[in-house]
Amino acid sequence: MNQKVHNQIVSFIWSIADDVLRDVFIRGKYRDIILPFTVLRRLDALLVPTKEKVLEANKFLIEKSIDNKNALESQSGYPFWNISEFTFEKLMVDANNIDTNLEAYLDGYSPNVQEIISKFKLRNQLQTMKEAGITYLLIEKFCNKEINLSPNEAKNSKGETLPPLTNLGMGYVFEELIRKFNEENNEEAGEHFTPREIIKLMTHILFIPVKDKIKQGTYLIYDPACGSGGMLTEAEHFAMEITENKADFMLYGQEVNPETYAICTSDMLIKGENANNIKYGSTLSKDGFPNLNFDFMLSNPPYGKTWKIDEDAIVEERGKKGKEIIKDPRFQVGLPSISDGQLLFLTNMVSKMKHDTELGSRIATVHNGSALFTGDAGGGESEIRKYIIENDWLECIIALPKNIFYNTGIPTYIWIVSNKKDPKRKGKVQLINAMELYEKLRKNLGQKNCEMKPAQIDTITNLYMDFVESDISKIYPNEYFGYNKITVERPLRLSARFTPEALAPLRFDKSLAEEMEWAYTHFGDDLYKDIKKYKDKIEAHLSKNEVKLKPADKAKLLSTEHWNKQLKLMQTAQKIADKLGNKQFDDYNKFIPLLNKTVKELKLDIDAKELKSIINAITWKNEDAEPVIKKIENGITFYEADSDLRDTENVPLDQDIHEYFEREVLQHIPDAWIDESKTVKGYEISFTRYFYNYVPPRSIEEITAEIFALEKETEGILNEIIND
Repeated sequence: MNQKVHNQIVSFIWSIADDVLRDVFIRGKYRDIILPFTVLRRLDALLVPTKEKVLEANKFLIEKSIDNKNALESQSGYPFWNISEFTFEKLMVDANNIDTNLEAYLDGYSPNVQEIISKFKLRNQLQTMKEAGITYLLIEKFCNKEINLSPNEAKNSKGETLPPLTNLGMGYVFEELIRKFNEENNEEAGEHFTPREIIKLMTHILFIPVKDKIKQGTYLIYDPACGSGGMLTEAEHFAMEITENKADFMLYGQEVNPETYAICTSDMLIKGENANNIKYGSTLSKDGFPNLNFDFMLSNPPYGKTWKIDEDAIVEERGKKGKEIIKDPRFQVGLPSISDGQLLFLTNMVSKMKHDTELGSRIATVHNGSALFTGDAGGGESEIRKYIIENDWLECIIALPKNIFYNTGIPTYIWIVSNKKDPKRKGKVQLINAMELYEKLRKNLGQKNCEMKPAQIDTITNLYMDFVESDISKIYPNEYFGYNKITVERPLRLSARFTPEALAPLRFDKSLAEEMEWAYTHFGDDLYKDIKKYKDKIEAHLSKNEVKLKPADKAKLLSTEHWNKQLKLMQTAQKIADKLGNKQFDDYNKFIPLLNKTVKELKLDIDAKELKSIINAITWKNEDAEPVIKKIENGITFYEADSDLRDTENVPLDQDIHEYFEREVLQHIPDAWIDESKTVKGYEISFTRYFYNYVPPRSIEEITAEIFALEKETEGILNEIIND
């Protein structure tokens, strides 16, 4: 549409808020009136030509006692209708009753429009409008002859011809108003509005490579976070254009925000699309299309946003090892961190790919950098990347310029996913660094300070189509992004020695050490006789210091029996100490048999748990001690691992794990080994590493010259300051 006309319409509608709503609604509420009335005015303009036919048809249905009014669609020419006697123009005829008539007008709409009105929560505002007496003025503004919201030519007050507003143009008006209201309210415009040039880039790469494969028939386009429907609209428009209208495209989407859902549904109704194909609710927790697969999918899902609200519908016992149950089959591959659900939208789309058609499915989706590399090997994010890459579905990732979105300046990337790769792309992934392909805006729009022009979109599209390497295009085999995460263990080395300092803590239960030590310090050996007389004082201490104990632990703390059990343990340890002396043992493997032998000789009444407590009390880690042997099998000695010395290494998939280990680890740590049972494969993509350009530091001479120049510039300034 003509950009000048578009701007005039947006500016006029925008001005209505200040002209009519000021002092009645706070600025943050302007959108709650302007957006739904913009939609209603557009629907009204579409229905006016067939108004009388609809009223006559409805009269016939009433006479025949037919409740189903779907037949009115054939009379209105659209999948919606209004059976009230009013239009926007007729509402102004009876100014005294305009508020009552407006409600009757709204009630006259078909159920699908009623849902839109409900999602806008428009009826909540009508009483305020009535009390302020602004209803007539508002409708009069929307009927102003200086703008044309109808699909037909119109005359303004000067008799000049105003061009028709196409369905696509009306979609642009919707989205521009949303963006302006979000900026006005300091909200995140990017949640509902993706820059038009980014959508164009996505549609170019989505459709151009397969335009010759698109035959006559119907293709399904899907956006799981469709917002106000901009991506769907642009995708359909571009697909029809490059295929010369030889195929039909049906649009499907889902949106969780009620207002943007209402706008999207309105947009679909206006264009004659099936508005039932736009579902309301969270895509993650309530799949609107569980039995459908799609040919083309594109989306800009929310990133950095928690999916906590969707958790119960997706998984039980999340994160609990051995207990986690993923209930939704779409997400069986793995779950990302609860704080960021963007990759769930990607796996949702992947689950809806068509595998039994020549074209397959193509996906274009925007993500921030965390989707490329966050998550450790074996974690949800890495498993999702692994699933897509190892199935050879990832075609390309495009790094976009910073600050190209309205609500964020962080790096963003377009993922291109396809399950029917061109033969030249099989087993490979292309990375395109388009971060410098932009032009600066004269005025920032939110955080957006740059844009992509058509020539730059063409450059990126050609880089993708040509599939050749350059300074900003790199091609790597799938395996290049994978690695084996190996766990490197080192032996536990323990020394042992019986000393009074080591044995003293055995007087207290380890889980109640602090509380028992306080009590013993204050009440001494009397605790072993009758602790009940100190019960109140101990409880007062706990209360004063806000110490909260579980009932079972509190019972132990106040039990004479438990105190004596700990005393017996300490006394038993002392008997062993008397036998073995205070010699230091640096070979744990020899010490344990000696300890067991001593316990047996002394005929001590002690179980395995108590013996373990004594061992823990008198041993410590010592790098000079001998390694602790776990077992010996077939002549091979296996050592206990020291968890404090445990480390991991990421070994690229194209390198042999053991060769890497010998080269990078064993040369420096000869006693290390790999725990093969913990080796996990992971995937990550680091644009910084692949497109890193080394910039050498400046020379000493250059820096020195700059310092001298600065000194010369400031010469005499200090003297002037002092003299002043």
